Amino acid sequence: MTEFLSAQDPQQPHDHTRCVSHALGAAEEVCAREGVRFTTLRKRVLELVWQSHKPLGAYDILETLSRDDGRRAAPPTVYRALDFLQEQGLVHRIASLNAFIGCASPEHRHEGHFLICLGCHIAIELDAAGISKAIAGAAKSHGFAVQGETVEISGLCSQCREAA
Repeated sequence: MTEFLSAQDPQQPHDHTRCVSHALGAAEEVCAREGVRFTTLRKRVLELVWQSHKPLGAYDILETLSRDDGRRAAPPTVYRALDFLQEQGLVHRIASLNAFIGCASPEHRHEGHFLICLGCHIAIELDAAGISKAIAGAAKSHGFAVQGETVEISGLCSQCREAA
């Protein structure tokens, strides 16, 4: 049976400080295991991505670094940090929004599958191995070699539907 729930449903009450802390701790473990440097800037960018469960664009991150941290970071610097975080499986890129969101389960490599609310713009990462299996099966039947996948499903979350 395939589970179609996120590792942490961002709409359910939770301690967001603990959520961010867990993400940073997991990132440190992943980077140590992979033998890569988790620099101060990379850590700060990941922290900013995790500040909410809404996808965040690189220029939003750049603006916050300038405004709140007084950093004079150039766009390529932020993009390099985001590329690093994505390569390590710590963030996912949501192509339709040209934005990034923290990975709920960075301890195991997986592809990104998201429910994206058109109302409040929250993104819920799905933990559903069946989606990847279905894609792999369909690709195999066509002789296609999958090199990456991102599934983005847009609609309205339960809270936005209730408010409408």
